[in-house]
Amino acid sequence: MRDVIEHYDRLIDENNDPVHDPKPLRDYMDKWDGERFIESMQLDKNKSVLEIGVGTGRLALKVAPLCQSFFGIDISPKTVSRASENLLSNHNATLICADFVSFEFSGQFDVIYSSLTFMHIEDKASAIQKIASLLCDDGIFVLSIDKCRDEFIDMGTRKIKIYPDNPVRIRESILNANLTLTDEFETEHAYVTVSKKAFSCGRRGTASAVDEESPK
Repeated sequence: MRDVIEHYDRLIDENNDPVHDPKPLRDYMDKWDGERFIESMQLDKNKSVLEIGVGTGRLALKVAPLCQSFFGIDISPKTVSRASENLLSNHNATLICADFVSFEFSGQFDVIYSSLTFMHIEDKASAIQKIASLLCDDGIFVLSIDKCRDEFIDMGTRKIKIYPDNPVRIRESILNANLTLTDEFETEHAYVTVSKKAFSCGRRGTASAVDEESPK
């Protein structure tokens, strides 16, 4: 995982921040997680939201104003620092610099989403099990995975090992985590799944979600 952290830290050093891309590049990124992806979260001002792989805040800037509380987690310190700057005016946003797989959350969320991040997670089934445990009753999980099956991100000067996503296995992992698939669709570059956690008799988790101090 060290090479992944170094890769994204270096992107910040190279001033690579999708939040400040020109509009044609921002429109291009929407081909993974555009308007339908956001709408699938069914956001409102009463909901708590977690983004896995918040990056510099490209999606968070769209989501945070639509919910009560927003949490974003990312493994790259420099990326989280840049996201803090980009989200400065969103006072409901809390950012966490940590590995989602090992980080211990203290609460649950109404919505969890991720785009272009699962490629860095080797044990995807375990990650989805964790997501299911972090969802409130009737909580929604929206996942966008890249259609590309390459095993490396090749930047010319460096290559980063990734774990290509298989939509069939992702679907199986979602069902094995006792989540109900409510929608599946394709974009030009991604497969998107929308799933929901069934209502149970257990107590609904709080939106407080983390104990540690936020970098913001």
